[in-house]
Amino acid sequence: MSGTGFFRAVPALKREGGSVSIRIDGRACTVRAGLSVAAALLEQGAVRFRQTPVGGAPRAPLCMMGVCFECLLEIDGIANSQSCLIEVRDGMRIGTQDGAARLAGMTEGAAP
Repeated sequence: MSGTGFFRAVPALKREGGSVSIRIDGRACTVRAGLSVAAALLEQGAVRFRQTPVGGAPRAPLCMMGVCFECLLEIDGIANSQSCLIEVRDGMRIGTQDGAARLAGMTEGAAP
């Protein structure tokens, strides 16, 4: 998940307050409370949130306001969650999405 760190928090804008512990692809992290999941991952240096189902192209947040759907992650076991619209919570489990998300109750290769 880590990369070159394209996004950095502006020190003057950092909120005073607590932090929360989350897991990103199984890795324990501490992030500032009050951030969206997408913002928290970007602060941690993430450069790829998911891969497209067909071509496998990497994707990351674009609009940060719920319009583009490029920030989709699996959050607490729920696939296709718009991470820019969800606030981080203590104990949250976050996973990158590679390809198409499986639907609950579907088996590999079964028709919908």
